[in-house]
Amino acid sequence: MFDHILVLCVGNICRSPVAEALLKKNLPDKAVESAGLGALVDHGADATASGLAGQAGLDLSQHRARQVTIDHLRRADLVLVMSEGQRAQVRTLDPTAAGKTMLLCHWLPGKPDVPDPYKKSREAFVHVHHLLEEAVHAWLPRLK
Repeated sequence: MFDHILVLCVGNICRSPVAEALLKKNLPDKAVESAGLGALVDHGADATASGLAGQAGLDLSQHRARQVTIDHLRRADLVLVMSEGQRAQVRTLDPTAAGKTMLLCHWLPGKPDVPDPYKKSREAFVHVHHLLEEAVHAWLPRLK
């Protein structure tokens, strides 16, 4: 069903690498990758995001940001984005990916966006990290 999952955010250094790591940890038999719609190409994960991930048992040390391509979108069985705006961007990039692009928070009450913590306080990163954990855990029964 969903054997190849692509997680997108803007820079691919804060939100999508953490969501990718959470999905990989919980779905070891799936191919999971991340990219950015405006990636800070070749940058490592943000230090605060990486530190919080480390406290949760995730290792982002090898992550390098990359720009999403049409090929990434077409290979994926499911594309998870952080906001409706990003969903619209995916539809513009590749209209054929529209039907398989969903919000990461789709299964959470109110379907909130995952705010971008980039250059914000540690508290903002903590909030986003918890939201990513909650959203990923809501997806797990539907992806196994």
